[in-house]
Amino acid sequence: MEAAMGLMRRMPPKHTETALSALLSLMPQHSSDLLSQVDQPLQVLCDMEYGKEFILCEYNRDADSYRSPWSNKYHPPLEDGSLPSEELRKLEIEANDIFAIYRDQYYEGGISSVYMWEDDNECFVGCFLIKKDGSKTGQGRRGYLQEGAWDAIHVIEVGPEEEGTSHYRLTSTVMLSLTTDNESSGTFSLSGSIRRQMNMHLSVQEGHLCNMGRMIEEMESKLRNSLDQVYFGKTKEMVCTLRPPSEVVMRLPDS
Repeated sequence: MEAAMGLMRRMPPKHTETALSALLSLMPQHSSDLLSQVDQPLQVLCDMEYGKEFILCEYNRDADSYRSPWSNKYHPPLEDGSLPSEELRKLEIEANDIFAIYRDQYYEGGISSVYMWEDDNECFVGCFLIKKDGSKTGQGRRGYLQEGAWDAIHVIEVGPEEEGTSHYRLTSTVMLSLTTDNESSGTFSLSGSIRRQMNMHLSVQEGHLCNMGRMIEEMESKLRNSLDQVYFGKTKEMVCTLRPPSEVVMRLPDS
């Protein structure tokens, strides 16, 4: 299992689904662990009742059905699927509305979904998802790439309230893949993923959503900076080393 997880951590996001399927065939006894611990590129389904798309993941799945955050119903229909409590459902609806505004301001389009459920320790967990398709045929507003996808998964565990504060543990994963293809630069492909955690004790005076939103905003800023330095920065450094720009090439004097 440890070797399998090490392999999946090094697998490009666009090959994750194929690699995971192969591991499930080789290790059926670990299927539940693999499915729960391996983050896959996010898929999308349309809730025909509301005419809105929602994101599929392990956190809104029950058997082979997925719960829509809009209608609170499973697709395909499932009679005994797990549902959040009435109070948590109200918080989930509010979180989806607020996170849609966040998505438009930071991503200028894309799809977002928020799911919440009760935990065994008298607290709850929230999952905030964003999928941005930046390809030419995608739903994003800036389709400059031949192919491109940004998948963000934020899972926040909220502890029970004690003396006006709660403990929040945020686990964030971002999967990035992009491909360009034009005559001047040829074909270029870049993909990878990054995961980080954050723990904070915060006052609940302003509400859980305010605290969760601030943590996600701070974490996404750190992840974007890390991706920019690790992936784009290192790639640019390697390309410039192998093929220096014309303006820095020193010509030898004529003999």
